[in-house]
Amino acid sequence: MLAADGVQKANSGHPGMPMGCADLAHVLWTRHLRFDPKEPRWLGRDRFVLSAGHGSMLLYSLLHLAGFDLSLDDLKSFRQLHSRTAGHPEFGYAPGIEVTSGPLGQGFANGVGMALGQAILSARLGPGNPAADHFVYAIVSDGDLMEGVAAEAASFAGHMKLGRLVYLYDDNQITIDGSTAITFGGEDVTKRFEAYGWHVQSVDGHDHDAVHRAIEAAKAELGKPSLIRCRTTIGWGSPGKAGKSSSHGAPLGEAELEATKKHLGWPLEPRFLVPDEVRAFWKGVQAEKAAQVAAAKRDEAAWRAAHGEQAALLDALVTRALPADLQAKLLEGADQNDATRKLSHALIQKAAALVPSLIGGSADLAESNLTEIKGAGVFGPQNPAARNVPYGIREHAMGAIANGMAYEGFAIPFTATFLIFSDYMRPPIRLAALSHLQSIYVFTHDSIFLGEDGPTHQPVEQLTTLRAVPNLHVVRPADGLETAWAWGHALERKDGPTALVLTRQKPAKVTRASFDPAAVGRGAYVVAAPAGASFTVLATGSEVGLAQAALELLAAKGVVGRLVSVPCLTCFEAQPQSYRDEVLPPGQKVAVVEAARGTEWWRHAGKDGLVIGIDRFGASAPEKALAEEYGFTPAKVAEKLESWVAR
Repeated sequence: MLAADGVQKANSGHPGMPMGCADLAHVLWTRHLRFDPKEPRWLGRDRFVLSAGHGSMLLYSLLHLAGFDLSLDDLKSFRQLHSRTAGHPEFGYAPGIEVTSGPLGQGFANGVGMALGQAILSARLGPGNPAADHFVYAIVSDGDLMEGVAAEAASFAGHMKLGRLVYLYDDNQITIDGSTAITFGGEDVTKRFEAYGWHVQSVDGHDHDAVHRAIEAAKAELGKPSLIRCRTTIGWGSPGKAGKSSSHGAPLGEAELEATKKHLGWPLEPRFLVPDEVRAFWKGVQAEKAAQVAAAKRDEAAWRAAHGEQAALLDALVTRALPADLQAKLLEGADQNDATRKLSHALIQKAAALVPSLIGGSADLAESNLTEIKGAGVFGPQNPAARNVPYGIREHAMGAIANGMAYEGFAIPFTATFLIFSDYMRPPIRLAALSHLQSIYVFTHDSIFLGEDGPTHQPVEQLTTLRAVPNLHVVRPADGLETAWAWGHALERKDGPTALVLTRQKPAKVTRASFDPAAVGRGAYVVAAPAGASFTVLATGSEVGLAQAALELLAAKGVVGRLVSVPCLTCFEAQPQSYRDEVLPPGQKVAVVEAARGTEWWRHAGKDGLVIGIDRFGASAPEKALAEEYGFTPAKVAEKLESWVAR
């Protein structure tokens, strides 16, 4: 009724799912879920993910009843501007919301990431630790199970035997367009998940005792993740809309809301009614949970007293602790010139030794991305303490699973693939940026110069589209020094994701008079500013050394330009105007050199500027042949710059 009233007041939302799942959610929250409303991020809590995020009023109602800091007034402001009760759950808006679950399937995979993080954390801490026995629960929908990301994540979870996953499947057989039979009736979900290696049960989702027994059985099966198929009726209790798609994504309507209340014997007024006996019942639930929390905290205190070294590790992981001199340590010996993926590999080893919370993984490309943490093992059922995660060829799930670990906060996860396949990861990248998660992406093979694999593997537009994502820092370093800074920046940045974009090939060397990490940290800095310079060239990554070589050819002819490296355009654009004017003097012409689409650079080059980029797809050929064909040699870049300056 809280959900029905909330959606009706907002005149927007999804009442059917909360009404249909109220029974199974009630059982889960009152009989099983361990939580502490006074300390919502308590380490020992169970996790609850509402993957079917369109049913957000169900979660908000449960949080209110369970004593979290979410008032009836918050419920009444559902879907309104600046409300804590958004149309889909948003991480950070209100206590008790574990993930931002908007696009279907993401929450499913986030929960897998939470279970993965729990398994790694517990194994690293040893028996009896405070993270050893919590569960990850979720309510998932038909839509979640249709999405490909859920299939990828389910396959991974089954293979890895993540037995602390318990998912309740709201099997109501209804989607927006009607019965699931029109598109989802041809597969047997039970057999599919059993084939993935899951423990599957089927129950009446409105039978409290049956749901309870199924959850108990799922918790007892620690060798497999569990899916409980809960047959439910969408819009349960509504005489005119129960079991119909009309209850899915629209308010019941005043007449049907009144009919529902009459049908259920519920008072017509006031709206948002919580009867005294319900308040009393939930007070009892809260008391039971408080007793569980107190006992768990006593156990944690005893464990800490007996396991000082492990307790210190736990604290370092929970805080994602970094050494104060991290940047300086990473920069030691970093003044080298090689493929930036190779330079990154050496830095990963340094970082892993300095930052215990760093957990890595690749989409079956660790040997090409060069992202293995040496000596840290490969995660699996027999090696749960490892720090390298073999995600397999599952980029979409990899990104969403890493987000799950980032939501937990015990790990700084990095994932890796080719830059071109960042397209497969776009939904979790966007959600990491939206949710301010510290997730690191290592994208290698960053331009057409990866060579013979051809245009399907050669990124052209990816830098532009990634830079368009708010709160995502896209860092494309030019050499060893910039790569060291890039890793330090990604590790220090707690409020959003960072993409490190690295070369397959060895770029031309960059010559500097000095290197100032603070200037690099502002996103762009002057590499060279010779006297008499009449224009500025901006470049990134492998094109910085290329642009420098081109400018040297021009200087020999008396055409003098400044060189600016821009490892992070977003960081530069966040700087005060005074610094931006220092780097790009007003009135001076600007050119850009980057082997990519380059659309975003025109706002700095202006109408009189020049962007030397790539406006077509690549080709299959060796690196040097492609440089000649696409005009990315020192001589050809110099020729374009000279012609432009002369205009």
